[in-house]
Amino acid sequence: MILKNDDFKLDVTSEIGDLRVLLIHSPDSGLGKVVPSKAQDWLFEDIVHLDTMRREEYDHYIKLLLYFLDPEKIRGRLNELNDPANDRSFFKPDHPDFHSSGKVIEIQTLLSDILEQPDIRKKLVASVCAIESCTYRLQLQLIDTDPVELAKIFISGSLNDDEMIFAPIPNMIFSRDIGIAINNHMLLNKPAKKARARETMLVKYIFFNHPLFAPYREHILEIPETVQHFLRPGEEDEEKTTLEGGDVMMVSPQHLIIGCSERTSVSGANEAIKLLFEHNVVNKVTIVKIPHKRDYMHIDTVFTQVKRNVWVLLRSLAIAEPAQPEDEPIAFFADKKSKDKPEIVQFTKGHKPKVFDSLEDLLNDISQNDLKSKEPTQFIYSGNNVFPFDAREQWTDSCNLLAVKEGVVLGYDRNDKTVEAFRQKGFTVIKVTELLQKFENGDLEPQTLTDTLILMPSAELSRARGGFHCMSMPLMRAKVIN
Repeated sequence: MILKNDDFKLDVTSEIGDLRVLLIHSPDSGLGKVVPSKAQDWLFEDIVHLDTMRREEYDHYIKLLLYFLDPEKIRGRLNELNDPANDRSFFKPDHPDFHSSGKVIEIQTLLSDILEQPDIRKKLVASVCAIESCTYRLQLQLIDTDPVELAKIFISGSLNDDEMIFAPIPNMIFSRDIGIAINNHMLLNKPAKKARARETMLVKYIFFNHPLFAPYREHILEIPETVQHFLRPGEEDEEKTTLEGGDVMMVSPQHLIIGCSERTSVSGANEAIKLLFEHNVVNKVTIVKIPHKRDYMHIDTVFTQVKRNVWVLLRSLAIAEPAQPEDEPIAFFADKKSKDKPEIVQFTKGHKPKVFDSLEDLLNDISQNDLKSKEPTQFIYSGNNVFPFDAREQWTDSCNLLAVKEGVVLGYDRNDKTVEAFRQKGFTVIKVTELLQKFENGDLEPQTLTDTLILMPSAELSRARGGFHCMSMPLMRAKVIN
């Protein structure tokens, strides 16, 4: 059965408009097979306990999304789904009782849909087997596999949940990184690490072959490689053309931010700008170049948007470097210190580039000029800007929040000082389990919620170094401004 949504249209013009449709991937069995010796290669900081991650953490995320986006799928079933004896079939994409929402869309469902087509199945099996160096006999076996099971195999790397035939792709839970919707276009990204090659290819096949995206096939953009890219050095070459979705933010209808980071190269940003301007997708792109450190990884680990005039961010990277007195020796070495500060350059079609002195200046400009905020811009700082909590909580994604509507954001419950900072700015703070019960009882409605930080359990999810901004690929949002 092919997933459908008759109301769907690819349309994302901001980071904060009411979320209508998004693409996610629930933790699959591959995450439970990450071994310590390969964790770093597979881009994980630690191994996770899969059942805890699913039942006590990610399942709450799915329930919450459904209440906001597709309440008919969940309302009246919360107590049943919360029962510890429940077999979780509602959350399993390969199970007949899966929720199959057309608004909270599971990547694995779309993949199994396109694998129903024999020609696509043969091509994709051949492609995966080429990447993973499979035997020819295994390739033939996979071609004859049921599409639902084959989708599961492609993602988990395992036959029958037991026999691993190639590596898992545990980073697929971070769906933001493999594509980004920009207005009514889709930009398919180029990951920096080999560990993400298979998931990128799977998503490429989905967008070019699933009926849901058929009206937008001409609007799917792929970043090309530079000429003679094959002559460059190895995977860690800084000139490699890479771009990941955690470094891309659609902040207003004509303005995109691209971060240059550990995972997105200047070459990747340059190719993206040329592509976007050539196709008239946006007319303004700002490059934010942050230090190439694992601490930051993407720009959405440093800042995300909460409201038209409110941002959460790491202040140590956001402020301009104060000038040093000329009579002090450190003044002669200030240029070295400034290399740990973001470089921010804005490119607008038909205009000269504009340089911003600090991240706060840029975000204030977006709030006031792009989004026409009538209120002063406010910043909520990681760790409430108190050392060492600012750095500790940034590491566990205090700045990586997902807005389900303007002013209503999801974040981890472990970042206590950041939570305190939200309270000080007048936000209501509520645990997801309490909020879900209020939705189920009719005590609250998602549509009436304002200025709220929803706390999500995070003991296992935070080990993977990604927050809810990473774990979402918005495909449709309501407009904030026209």
